[in-house]
Amino acid sequence: MSGIFGAYSAVKKTVLEEVYLGLYALQHRGQESAGISWIQDGSVASKRGLGLLHNAIDQKRLADGEAYNAIGHVRYVPLESSRLQNVLPISANYARGPIAIAHDGLITNLAELTRQLEQRGAIFQSSTNSEAILHMMAQKSHMQPIDALVDALRRIEGSYALAVLLENSLVAARDPYGFKPLVLGEREGTYYVASESCALDIVGATLLRDVEPGEIVVVNGKGVKSLRVRPEEKCRRLMHCSFEYVYTARPDSIIDGRSVYEARKEMGRRLARKSPCPGADLVAGMPDSGTIAAIGYAQASKTPFEMAVVRNRYVGRTFIQPTQKVRELGVKIKLNPIEALFKDKKAAIVDDSIVRGTTAERIVSMIRSCGAEEVHLRIASPPVLHPCRYGIDTRKENTLAAVRMTLDELCRKVGADSLDYLSEEDLTAAVGLPEEKLCTACFSGKYLEDEEK
Repeated sequence: MSGIFGAYSAVKKTVLEEVYLGLYALQHRGQESAGISWIQDGSVASKRGLGLLHNAIDQKRLADGEAYNAIGHVRYVPLESSRLQNVLPISANYARGPIAIAHDGLITNLAELTRQLEQRGAIFQSSTNSEAILHMMAQKSHMQPIDALVDALRRIEGSYALAVLLENSLVAARDPYGFKPLVLGEREGTYYVASESCALDIVGATLLRDVEPGEIVVVNGKGVKSLRVRPEEKCRRLMHCSFEYVYTARPDSIIDGRSVYEARKEMGRRLARKSPCPGADLVAGMPDSGTIAAIGYAQASKTPFEMAVVRNRYVGRTFIQPTQKVRELGVKIKLNPIEALFKDKKAAIVDDSIVRGTTAERIVSMIRSCGAEEVHLRIASPPVLHPCRYGIDTRKENTLAAVRMTLDELCRKVGADSLDYLSEEDLTAAVGLPEEKLCTACFSGKYLEDEEK
């Protein structure tokens, strides 16, 4: 998972601090590294580092800088890839000038492209997907940078949302299937691109629209121009990521015209109708990602909603911590049930998903230790049964809780009195997109490339 943000000021206003703020709003998409790149004296200048944004980049130094065109990136990096070389944006100065690339997604034919590029003399310094794009552009130095980017993107398979920094342009691109979200905003002559609309809010920008699947948006002194990676008729098969609505995105974001908040609330309502918990004294959500679905569940079931599990606001997401040990310790530090609310009560606990089961097991145990009479776990998404091929790190299939155990076994494992999930049909209906336009591969195993064979 990654978050990207870019800004171009047509009125020549410095944008470095705004890019920093935009990344702050996207910190939930990645906590392992952060970077910002801009053009300075004809070359790419960058500030990059490991860890949370405020640790990785000194905001005060950015305040002293001047740049009217910049991009930034926050990233979740698997432990084995946590090297400074892999921190984006990745940049270079090639025959056509300076360039930097920030990428959210996963190139599924990366191994093949890397092999071809190496045979032509490319030397890779990182293990990022973005470097392959950079090399493909560099090997087309007879083309203008925009044309070389279009040529490179036509060779890519998989998912991508890109922010590309050129000497006099900001470029945003989204894969033809629309796997990854990407939006365009504007404020007083400054244009912004971001993974989510919540990042536009923090800089006071107006959401203009989503970058369309298969579209390349070029922002420069001539205005805003739209290009196509593929002809429009070949971009009609859309596969928007359902996990964005379930977990990844912030609830105050709007993705492809659908409010994430409303989608999660509807998931909760539908879950209550599918899997009621008769006689429950209260409904509580697993903060923060399960809270909104829990509100919907409580409304539909006419059961009191309580903020009965308190989250330590200074601890990040346990799912995207890089090691299982840190995840396990993180749950204890992160969440704390209120004993007075659970004592002698029958509780329905709503969470957004179960991936590995660590959080669910720990929190059920903690709620029981508060004296709860019964604990019933309800999950506002279908079981995660398959790894994601397009950019969400759910790792190997055999690490997924719903793969390793039956529903009854998993219920006993987490220590709940009952456990049930939302159906795929209800998830699709809650998101509000047609089934054929929503990627549910992590739940259904229906991968795009398998269907197109």
